[in-house]
Amino acid sequence: MHFTKMQGLGNDYLYYFGELNNPEEWSVKLSDRHFGIGSDGIITISHSDIADFKMRIFNADGSEALMCGNGIRCVGKYVYEKGYTDKKLLAIETLSGIKYLSLETNGKTVEEITVNMGRCAVQEPTVLNISYGSVTVTPVNMGNPHAVTFVEKADEAPLSTYGKEIEHNPYFKDGVNAEFVEIINRNTIKMRVWERGSGITMACGTGACASAAASIKAGFCDKNEDINVLLDGGTLKVKIFNDNTVMMTGPAKIVCECEVEEQ
Repeated sequence: MHFTKMQGLGNDYLYYFGELNNPEEWSVKLSDRHFGIGSDGIITISHSDIADFKMRIFNADGSEALMCGNGIRCVGKYVYEKGYTDKKLLAIETLSGIKYLSLETNGKTVEEITVNMGRCAVQEPTVLNISYGSVTVTPVNMGNPHAVTFVEKADEAPLSTYGKEIEHNPYFKDGVNAEFVEIINRNTIKMRVWERGSGITMACGTGACASAAASIKAGFCDKNEDINVLLDGGTLKVKIFNDNTVMMTGPAKIVCECEVEEQ
């Protein structure tokens, strides 16, 4: 089986073209960073009846995710550079609906991808009780669930303690991604994330969008303006329009090609 390891700002997945037998088991096995290839999960790409391509996302623990902003940018680069399409405007089927990509290319190389992430839905802040005390989160739906917490220093955010407990808090019946956001200045924020099913990751595209949306609601950022979201793996640019449509722009990179024996 052939996999391509790709990363979007350090959020790395193994990409497989076609339908994969037992993808949940393969994701657990191959994502292991000591005994496998090492990744945040597996993303499969296949043909779609309702879009140009279909993507499925499997986290490192084998659970299936609804959407991945960094992952879908890599899908755009994958299908274009490997010759599955010559289109620079793509529709990708996901479990959270069809998402639209615009590829910025230099010859046959995809330099940057802009994704129409659809509309965000931001709820009122709520207080969760966890074993460490109480924490205020802003729930945001980006096609998948997020809980955004504002902190003074993102570098000191309690990802492995608070983040882990927020993921499994009963308030979010299907689990949640936990983002910790520091306000740098107007329209610039820094975010770190505990991802549902994967734990601490270098970046989260949907999380960056959710964090920007929560920051707008809190009055720290503005609609119709580029918001720079600083992540451990680099920077994403997010713009949210008056109708709550979210556009996300960032890079995608190929790390290596991998051959795996079926067992």
